[in-house]
Order: sequence, then C-alpha cells, then structure tokens
Amino acid sequence: MSSNKNALIRYKTLDKCLKNKYRKYMLEDLIDECSEALFEFEGKESFVSKRTVQLDLQNMRSEKFGYEAPIEVFEKKYYRYSDPEYSIHQISVNGNDLKAMNNAVQILKQFKDFSMFKEMNGVIQKLEDSIHATNQKSIIHLDKNEQLKGLEHIDILYESILNKKALNILYKSFKAKESNTYTVHPQLLKEYNNRWFLICWFKNQMYNLALDRMEEISIDEKTVYIDKDFDSDKYFGEVIGVTVSETKRPQNVIFKLNAKHAPYVKTKPFHHSQEIINEDENGTTFKICVQLNFELERMILGLGEFITVLKPNKLKKRIQASLKEAWQNYQDENFEENT
Repeated sequence: MSSNKNALIRYKTLDKCLKNKYRKYMLEDLIDECSEALFEFEGKESFVSKRTVQLDLQNMRSEKFGYEAPIEVFEKKYYRYSDPEYSIHQISVNGNDLKAMNNAVQILKQFKDFSMFKEMNGVIQKLEDSIHATNQKSIIHLDKNEQLKGLEHIDILYESILNKKALNILYKSFKAKESNTYTVHPQLLKEYNNRWFLICWFKNQMYNLALDRMEEISIDEKTVYIDKDFDSDKYFGEVIGVTVSETKRPQNVIFKLNAKHAPYVKTKPFHHSQEIINEDENGTTFKICVQLNFELERMILGLGEFITVLKPNKLKKRIQASLKEAWQNYQDENFEENT
C-alpha cells in the first residue's frame, strides 16, 4: 500500500481517538491503534513507530494540510482535542476556498455528458449543493466533441486497462476491405487532434487502433493479459501524434516560418525538442528531433504557404508532392466550371 494511503489511515485513526470523550489515549495507545488500523486494512502485521505518530500529530496541528487541529496533552501524558466538537473531517473553508472549488465544478460540468464521466454526474451535483456553487457561465471552455464516432467504446476499453483484461476487437482499418478480429492487450487510451486511440500490445509490438474503426469489442477471459508497464511519456517522446515506429530513428527536422506566423510556433511548439536555430526579419528557422510520420506531415501542410521545410530532403519532397497535388486539384476543369 502506498505511503499516502498509510498516512490517511493513520490520520483517520488518530482523529477518532482524539475526539473520543470516554477514553484517555497515551502515545503508546495511539501507536497501537494506528498499527491495528493498518493491520485491518492490509491484512498483515504492520507496526507504526513512535516517531511516525509524533510526526502525524505535529502535521495535524500545523497548517500543512489545513487541519490546524487543537491537539493538547493533558496530565502530561494523554492526548485529546481541546475542542470536543472538532474533527479533521469537518474543516471549514474560507471564501477563497469556495471560489476555487466553484471554478473546479464549472470545469467538471463540461464533462458531464461524456460517456466516461456519466457516473460523475451525481458527484458533481453533490459538490454544487455542498458549496452552494453559483450558476455562473463557463469562463473556461475545453475542446470536446461528444458525438465523435467510437466514444461508446471508451468505457469497456478503460475498464479493461484498469482491470488488466485482454480484448477481442473486430476492427476495420481505412485500408482494409474486410473487418478482422484481433486479440489485444490494452495499455492506454490516448486522444489526439479530437480523435481517440487505443494503444495496445499485439503480436509482440505496440499498435494504435482508432476507436472509430472498432465495430465490436468483448473481454477475452481465456487469454492471460500482458502488462507492459507502459510509459506513455517515453513511448510518445519522439513523435508528434500517435504513430510510433519501432524501427525508425528520430531525425532533425528543420523548417522556417515567415515573420508573421513564427510567434505562433514559438508559443505553441510542434514538439518538446523544438529550438530556434536562426531568426531574422524574414522569419524564424526551427529544429525539432522526431520520427517522420503522418501526423508531422499533416501539421506542416496545415500551415500552408507560411512554412518551408528545409531538411531532411525526404520529408521536403513528400511535402512538395502533397502541395503539387493540392495545387492540381484547383486546376481541374470541373472545379473551374463549378465556381
């Protein structure tokens, strides 16, 4: 069990003892009570040291966790609250606290209709009622689209990752003529550019499966789940988007933005590796170190005439080819007739 959970159980136990009007608790008694509480929770012997309980009492007295508990030692050996009505579970909050909580509720309310958060509806309502939340208009808007295809799958995918269950997924990629069933080991749900993906272990490597291409999903109880102890920050550290290659090495990508649009990329970098290598009145030259993938190309093409890829040559040629094809679309005779 984590140290944080240990501490919470100890604080709860000490609180129960300190507000007990009918028993006198010495330090040794508090140590025994905390040890017993941890034993009941973990199911194994757990000894709490004298120093740990003393530090807990000190923390409860202080402002560290907002308790400021009125703990006193009477007759130089017994511990109790000087205020018999006090409990760490009945801490009052000030106006600033209420304002902060109200702001948090307003943000949470934006997720109420999202399938993953439907069970939170009651919790959010309780928060609103308990802090007398004002029905203010939202001042923070999060970009979301509850109508995206595939969102109905999030619940079962989330639960399978949480409970470490293998899945059978009937899947049809954009390139495939027919659907196929895959037995996968889900590791992570990832959203990118308003589209959701399942990152999963399949055939001895990681794959990303778009939720909007999933047709049927079922738990596979017969297959033993493979937990890859997945580190998402490391896995996606060398890419833009979700397409990761096990064999490609990251490359230095050098591109130039004109003076008007360079500030946008300065303040919202393409990638955490981004750095400026030159800047003048005509624009700014940047460098990032990433794998070459589809998402990188889409990002560059999205900036149109404002960006120029300088290196590597392979990426430069692919962008050139895409732009030529786009230009050709506007030279089509049918396009001219329609306009």
